[in-house]
Amino acid sequence: MNALDLTLLYLLAAVLGVVLCRVMQLPPVLGYLGVGVVIGPNALALAQNSEQVRDVAEFGVVFLMFVIGLEFSLTRLRTMGRHVFGLGLTQVATTLGMVTITSVAFGTLAPQWWGMPWQTALAFGCVAAMSSTALVMKMTAERGELETEHGKRVVGILLFQDLAVVPLLVLIPALGSPPEAMVQALGFAVLKAAVLLLVLLTGGQRVLRWWLALVANRRSHELFVLNLLLITLGLAWLTEHAGLSLALGAFVAGMLISETEFKHQVETDIKPFHDVLLGLFFITIGMLLDWRIVWQQWLLFLLLLLLPMALKFALIAGLSRAFGAAPGVSVRVGLYLAQAGEFGLVLLTLASSQGLVPPTLFNPLLAAMVVSMLLTPFLIQYSDGLVIRLVGSDWLLQSVQMTTIAKQAMGAQKHVLICGYGRSGQNLARLLQSQDIPYLALDLDPDRVRHAASGGDAVVFGDATRLQALMAAGLARASAVVVTYPDRTTALKVLAHTQSHAPTVPVIVRTVDDRDLDLLRQAGATEVVPEAIEGSLMLASHALALVGVPMRRVLRLAQAQRAQRYGLLRGYFHGADDDSADEQEQIRLLSVNLTPGTHAIGRSWQALIPADSAVQLISLRRGGARLNPAPETIFMMHDALILQGPPSALTLAEQQLLHG
Repeated sequence: MNALDLTLLYLLAAVLGVVLCRVMQLPPVLGYLGVGVVIGPNALALAQNSEQVRDVAEFGVVFLMFVIGLEFSLTRLRTMGRHVFGLGLTQVATTLGMVTITSVAFGTLAPQWWGMPWQTALAFGCVAAMSSTALVMKMTAERGELETEHGKRVVGILLFQDLAVVPLLVLIPALGSPPEAMVQALGFAVLKAAVLLLVLLTGGQRVLRWWLALVANRRSHELFVLNLLLITLGLAWLTEHAGLSLALGAFVAGMLISETEFKHQVETDIKPFHDVLLGLFFITIGMLLDWRIVWQQWLLFLLLLLLPMALKFALIAGLSRAFGAAPGVSVRVGLYLAQAGEFGLVLLTLASSQGLVPPTLFNPLLAAMVVSMLLTPFLIQYSDGLVIRLVGSDWLLQSVQMTTIAKQAMGAQKHVLICGYGRSGQNLARLLQSQDIPYLALDLDPDRVRHAASGGDAVVFGDATRLQALMAAGLARASAVVVTYPDRTTALKVLAHTQSHAPTVPVIVRTVDDRDLDLLRQAGATEVVPEAIEGSLMLASHALALVGVPMRRVLRLAQAQRAQRYGLLRGYFHGADDDSADEQEQIRLLSVNLTPGTHAIGRSWQALIPADSAVQLISLRRGGARLNPAPETIFMMHDALILQGPPSALTLAEQQLLHG
């Protein structure tokens, strides 16, 4: 099979796997693993897991570490310090220690079944300490649980696990050294890592910011992407030649860029390489599975699947409880993180390449890790029912919480129900209080609720995405519901509950920008307040008033824009700093100049653009004057047309205007 045949096979398998997972509403990583198993040498044997393919696939891990470094933020770590460096550090250290000690002890008792040196046991501990960031973070975000009590702990543990990968990638190669040279190799590796990181982190950021600014000033997207790849792979090459790992250099590159103004553009540019190469990596991992060995050693496979998951579940749930979580929250955290992770697969293959994993254990262990990841979406999906079965008091705690909310809302009529009591929710509450309008707020931050309630605010602890909490807060009796979370998933859940149980209650939703304005209105939002556009509107109002426009006219203009759902303000001219993935399909403005020979000259808008087009002709500049053209206005040479619409439709309209 030549290179083209192999490339097409991998692409076809990846497409089919991802499509199947999308249909089944499962994460794409499971599709990659599944098709790898199917096309691998141990199933249909359509492709061999060649060294060349594995070498290319390793760059998927490089770009994954780069993206993690790009998201690394000291500010974020400080705000989540207890969950990250308390619970997360304890989980990784305890799991690593328990698995190592248990493996050594069991090997001593049954050497014919599990005999292994302590280096191999320690490598197994490193592998077992990891959970799947890709799977769990995606599903937690889709379920709108990132800000819940269990969600915060899950994110904290996963974040520390991602950070712990860096020293573990240094540790495992050192474990593969001869015993007499191991301490020296490990100490030398740590010293090199410390010196290299010190040099890169102290002076590297200034050099990198200067270089990226120099490249960006050339205004060439191709040049910027080439330099981005050069920086990422160059630092990975530097750390590898220093005796460390490719992934460590990529992590440092991402961390350096994260503090520059180019972070968001870099995220967009690197995403295609990250997604494609990481998918290829998971396919090659799936191809490593030898199901014949698993079938022959099915008992060992089951033990490697069930015992680590049970141990990890009990350990994480117990640690969460020790760090102050409620029993139900602790069990949820354990269920969410009981599986193996993609970095566990990376560490396992690295340990195997260093001769630390016996060949007889590699395939059963690999199969157990992959199957544990396949089980994760189902554990998360049915976690509520499992928690109620495992924690008899969880339903009682929920009942007490609902009773507390209902007690606070008892007797409330025509009140405003505020979902989320952050800064926006608190400002709204103060204005409502000044007008003697009753309100009740739900929030998931226990410290905020405690302090605000002790100060006399009408706020209770509760999850606004749960129907029981909304009903207990008097949803049916409320005069309005205000969703202050700037999260689309949360807003859509609140809207769905309100539409099904109190459709006559108006709902006001806060968003960051206008990207989801139409979606939220279709879901039942009475009003949607995009912060970016409201900020622009207030800025323009102050500017107009200060330059002499009568205040009555300013207020009339602002009110007109709100009445038109911000029609004039929703579009914007696209710039290099608007390249984030979240902004790719926002409505934009585009200026089209009709130079000599342009197809549109002598023709009208209605003759050129279909009536059902998503693009609108906002204005026309002719001879220095700005006009509001009618659809039948004939275009002239040197006219400048201002168009508004989504990027893909704008591209088609521009092509039609210029070339026909």
